Parts: sequence; C-alpha cells; structure tokens
Amino acid sequence: MIQTVVKRDGRIVGFNEQKIMAAIRKAMLHTDKGEDERLLYQITDHIAQGGDSQMTVEQIQDRVEVELMKSSRKDVAQKYIAYRHQRSVARKAKTRDVFLDIVNIKSTDVTRENANMNADTPAGMMMKFASETTKPFVDDYLLSEESREAVDKNYMHIHDKDYYPTKSLTCVQHPLDNILNCGFIAGHGASRPARRIETASVLACISMECAQNEMHGGQAIPAFDFYLAPYVRMSYVEELKALEDLNGESYKDLYDEPLMDYLKKPLDGLTGKERAQQHAINKTVGRVHQAMEAFIHNMNTIHSRGGNQVVFSSINYGTDTSAEGRCVMREILLSTYEGVGNGETAIFPIQIWKKKRGVNYLPEDRNFDLYQLACKVTARRFFPNFLNLDATYNQDSDWRADDPKRYIHEVATMGCRTRVFENRFGPKTSIGRGNLSFTTINIVKLAIEAALETGGVKSEGEEIPQDVKDKRVALFFAKLDHMLEVAAKQLDDRFQFQKTAFAKQFPLLMKSLWIGADKLKPYDTVESVINQGTLGIGFIGLAECLVALTGKHHGESAESQELGLKIVSYMRQRINDFCEHYHHNYSVLATPAEGLSGKFTKKDRKQFGSIPGVTDRDYYTNSNHVPVYYKCSARHKAEVEAPYHEMTRGGHIFYVEIDGDATHNPQVIMSVVDMMDQLNMGYGSVNHNRNRCMDCGYENADDHLDTCPKCGSKNIDKLQRITGYLVGTTDRWNSGKLAELNDRVTHIDHGTKDLFGE
Repeated sequence: MIQTVVKRDGRIVGFNEQKIMAAIRKAMLHTDKGEDERLLYQITDHIAQGGDSQMTVEQIQDRVEVELMKSSRKDVAQKYIAYRHQRSVARKAKTRDVFLDIVNIKSTDVTRENANMNADTPAGMMMKFASETTKPFVDDYLLSEESREAVDKNYMHIHDKDYYPTKSLTCVQHPLDNILNCGFIAGHGASRPARRIETASVLACISMECAQNEMHGGQAIPAFDFYLAPYVRMSYVEELKALEDLNGESYKDLYDEPLMDYLKKPLDGLTGKERAQQHAINKTVGRVHQAMEAFIHNMNTIHSRGGNQVVFSSINYGTDTSAEGRCVMREILLSTYEGVGNGETAIFPIQIWKKKRGVNYLPEDRNFDLYQLACKVTARRFFPNFLNLDATYNQDSDWRADDPKRYIHEVATMGCRTRVFENRFGPKTSIGRGNLSFTTINIVKLAIEAALETGGVKSEGEEIPQDVKDKRVALFFAKLDHMLEVAAKQLDDRFQFQKTAFAKQFPLLMKSLWIGADKLKPYDTVESVINQGTLGIGFIGLAECLVALTGKHHGESAESQELGLKIVSYMRQRINDFCEHYHHNYSVLATPAEGLSGKFTKKDRKQFGSIPGVTDRDYYTNSNHVPVYYKCSARHKAEVEAPYHEMTRGGHIFYVEIDGDATHNPQVIMSVVDMMDQLNMGYGSVNHNRNRCMDCGYENADDHLDTCPKCGSKNIDKLQRITGYLVGTTDRWNSGKLAELNDRVTHIDHGTKDLFGE
C-alpha cells in the first residue's frame, strides 16, 4: 500500500489518492464517452493498495497508464498519456525558452538582470545558463516549503539565489594592510609584501579580483588612503636613494623627516638637500598618480566571475590627514577627473568620500581642500559619493583624532549602499566584515491585499474613511509580521547551510580577509567566524505600499510619511527581536533593487491588474525613496527620506537629480552634502547629465547630443546611475529600470537656487 510519494523535486509527501482520481477524471472528460466513476475508483484503489509503501510520481503515473491500457477504456489511456507528455514538454519548454533567449542574445529581463554583466559574451552566457538552472535546484532542494511558497507567490525575493548552493557570502570590506604587509597566495602563485606604491596599487586590485571569485557580492576597501599611505613614503625614500647614487651624497636625514604635503613644484632656485627633496617629491607624486591611474584602469578591465564581469569594487577614503594619505587621495581624485581610455568616466571603483567634521568638512579642517576637489570630481564624474561619518548612528565612541588607526572605528560602505558596522559578536567596525546574504519583502503586495480585504484600493483623489484606514493598516501589519518571520527563518536556514563550508573553499577570504578567519585551518568549517557578518531583511516599494494603504505616498502626504516611518520602525523592532532569537546580526536594508524593481511589479499587476499609483508603472520605487516621477525640491526629498537612514542600518542611499551640466558647479555638490549633514543622513550623492559616445568614448553634458563632435558617430548613450553604481550603457538595463529612468525628474533645476524649494 502506498503511504508516501517522492516528488520530482525530491520532497517526500504523504500519498493522496485524490490526485490520481483527478488526473484520470480529467482524461475521461476529454473523451467522447465521458466519465466512468466505477472504473475511476477501481483503478485508483488498485494502484493505491498494490503499490510499494513509497513510490515516485513517475512510477505512480506509469502504473496509471498500465491500468488504463488493461481496461476497456483505451480512449482514456490515450488522453492520459497525451496529457502527461504535454506536461513534460511544458516543464522543459520553460527552460528551453530561457536558454534560447540567452543563445540568441535577446534583450530580456533575464539577460539584463544585472546591468554590470555582459550576458552576450560566451562567459556571460555560461553564467546565465548556470544561474537559470541553479535557481530551480535551490527551490527544489534547499528552501523550506514556507520559503518556497513565499517566493512563488511573490511575497519575498531571495537575492543571489543562484549562488546559494556555493555557500558563498555576499561582500566584505578588505583589511588591505593584511595583504600589503604579508602578501598572499592567489591560485598557484604567491605575492610578496608591497614595498612601493605601484605594487601596493596592483595588490589592492588583485585582492578584490580574487575575493570576487569567492563571493557573490561586492568588494570594498574601507580605508584606501590609510592603507596606501605608507607606500608613498617608501617610494619617496626610494627616490631619495636613487639621488644618493646619482649625486654621491647621503640624504638619510630626509628619509623620516615629516612633510606637510606632496606637491609638485619647480626646482628653479633650489640647491642642495632642498633641491633633492623637492625632486624626490616630484618623482613620487608622478609615481603615485600613475599608480592611481593603473588602479582605476585595472578595476575597469580586470574580469572576474568567469571573465564576463569587472569587479564590483568600492573604495572609502577621506580621513587620513598625513601628507602621504593626502597624496593618495589627491592623485586618485585627479586621475578620476581626467577619465580613462579616451577620457571617459570610470565605472569602477565606486568611490566614497568619508566626510568628517574636524578632518575634512569645514574650511579650517586639514583635508578641506581635498573635500573641495572631491566635490569638483563628483560634479564631472558622479563619484565620489559621500558617507557622513557625523551622522549619529555612524559614530563610534572609540574614535580619536590622534589615533593612527582611527579608521578602524569609522564606518565604511559598499558603493551600492550595503552598510556593516554594529556587531553583537565582536568589535564594532566595518573592516573584515560584510553581509552574509539578504532577502527582500514585497510590502506592496501585502498592502494591496490589506486594501482589497477592506473595501479595495481607492482611485486617485478619493478619500478613504479613517476607520477603513485603521482596519487595513492593522491588517497590513499582521501580514508584514508574518512575512518578516518567514524571511528571518529563511535567512537563518541559509546561514546554517553557509556555515558548513570549509575554509579551504574560500582560500583568500577565509585566510586573509574575514575577521577571525586567520585562525582557521583548511578543513575547519567557517561556522566560528561568519556570524560577524550581517543578514539583511530588505523592502521595496514603500511609496506604492503607502498609496495602497492611504491613497498617497510619503512625498505628498505627512500622514503617509508618518505611516511609512511606523512601518520601517516596526521592521527594525522585529529584526532586533530576531537578533535575540536566532543569535545573528540581522539588519534592515533599504534594498538596492535592480532586476527586482520590475519583477515584483509584473507579477502583482498580473494578479491584481493596473492600480493607479501602485501597479500602473513597470517598477516599484526603490526602498524608501520618494518616487522618481514626483517633482519636488531636493530639500523636500531629503527631509522625507532622511529619517529612514537611521532605521535602515543594513544600508541606505540618498540622491538628487541635477538638470544640465554640473561640471563647473561643484558648489551644488557641497550644498547637497551640507543638507545631508543638517538632516543626519548617512550616505548619498548626485546624478546629472553625462553623454557618452559608445564608439570613441567622448563625453560631454549637453542636454541633447545626437552626433559625436569628435568622431561623428550617432551611437550616443547617457551615463547613468542604476542602484548606487554607474552603468556605461543603458543597453544592459532591464525593462523595469529603463521605465524608471524615463520617469526620473530633476530636483535641482538651475544651480543651487532650487535646492531648498525656493
């Protein structure tokens, strides 16, 4: 007698004879003779009673075919066999259609899921083949029934699900001093410690490139200026020694002599050691500049992940006040300003200026001149973004201005927005830590359901009675609470799977980069160290969620804003509960949705139809942002979004759109940073016009550029920011993000006069 059934995905479930009966009945109803209830029960009973205690779905279906062929109803057998074949073909067809889109390099949301990946190259195609076949395996074998159902029904999205079986972690902030001071083994070759700035620059690239192949998320350097500064001094001493050989004099007393800065100056009128010193400085600055040029060039050309994608890299800097650290910053900024190749804007690394009062923000601060330069570079090249170390939640009581390693106590971020700082299981730092994995909840669908169960979503301008609002909001929170529980459990399940990996599976990460991993032996599991990382629970579409619940989004209604803050605050509260229950570093993430922005929407529109202000566009608004189509001042947008930064400590970003050419107006960038400072915002930047000729690389900021003035090409695209990082061509954007791009409005129309809505 059959008791359990092994499904195609490997799950074992209880036997249900009703499923056999339903399949046979369906076949009977498609024949001329119709249903034969006696035969239906007879065959079902015979199969149920005569089978083994456990059988597969295929074995049961084979027995149904045999029994039908033995009966007088050969016509039913033919219909059943035909239907079974159709189902098999349909299952294969879905995979076939996706594969053909990849083979034929069609521009679809599957092949354009990641705008930083060229899925048209052979390596890119292989990545997509692997990705699309791995995801079903995860669904079938690695997810719980509850998690799988939440994903299938569009309540939840598991990020980087294709990497799930690899047990890899998402991202890490590289303790680059470990690499530079000690060297490392990458593959079959070993690298010696660095002794000059050129070597340090290359090792920084190699560290991120190697780690990218061991992880599925971004790679960042948390203190680029501090880490590379010693190699500026080493290179300077090297230049002095070269002069000693040339001049036959000793300059040893200059080796350790403090310098105020490394600035190129003419040698005219200088003699003796003064001339030698300035010559060494000039040569060192030239070498540092070349090293920074090489670093940027490498980060835009060295491929990882099977050779189809450059490293998703970020560097944080701004607070090293030493002459050497200032030299590193000045030259990386100048190299960025000049551009790469034919002068085009570098896509990577994402550069992040760490803004700090007393260090680099006010005119009297030591690095204020470099802050001014950073704003000038941003006005032309989009980067650096700005990380506000003065935000209350970005501060550490252990930070001291005279501490040579104060960067340990400074928050650093990934360019896309991922933030790791607080830590229940070790030091409060960003260094040597990262996100383990993250999952996003579709709060829009929860709001739509709550609205439909309490009278329906109202049309634009239609007032919702207060008692109805109260009822639907209460229902929404009940649904949200349940989905938060599901997400937290799913992330814990993934953690339990990740922790079984051996250290040897991540030869660089679990040897030189992850905090505490240096104590692991090759066959030790990573369980003892990975809890230093974070598990992110994200959300998308707060604006659309609020429209479904109240009729208006938070940018246009104070009441909606109050509810939005209540929603995210509740998420923060529940996630703190999960930290205690599961003993992990859970955090709330303002999800950097790229492919997800349209995926959730498309499925919800199919289920609920087009709802004005909710599902009527091809995307949901990113995280807690004011909708891109809503025209308002930069000040208003900042005031609405600012309070969410403190609550979303897994990561957040603020940006404003500038109309026209910002190249000659760095003051507008400084005004935005001032606004972030006033409103206690954590991280943000500015978007503006930047045209790019896709044939020769020429760039300018004209409002309407149809023909390249350099080569005559009409192959012109706009350089755009997608989820915190830049993309060199919108050809790789998915349909949802392209729709969002077309809807974007400016918040600063003419210089700074509209910044505060005046």
